[in-house]
Amino acid sequence: MSDIKQQELRDNKAKRLKFRSWHRGTREMDLIMGSFADKHLPDFSDEELDAYEEILTYSDPDLYNWITGKEEAPANLVTTTLQKLLDHKFNPVT
Repeated sequence: MSDIKQQELRDNKAKRLKFRSWHRGTREMDLIMGSFADKHLPDFSDEELDAYEEILTYSDPDLYNWITGKEEAPANLVTTTLQKLLDHKFNPVT
């Protein structure tokens, strides 16, 4: 596959993940996940995009509890990508 075609596929995947991040279903998670996607997806490797896609399969309540520290994320799910999400601080623009 050509480099251009691979880049197009990667860009399309990143756009799809960004859309899914901004349309989670609860406003709180839209803001957290969407702002994370805006900040990090452009610099993610293909492997990180795959890991983030996997993170998006988890429910909003689980993700919210992990992000806010109400619950620990299961150790077998903690990757560098999830850790970046856990470390992400949503900062609303005023």
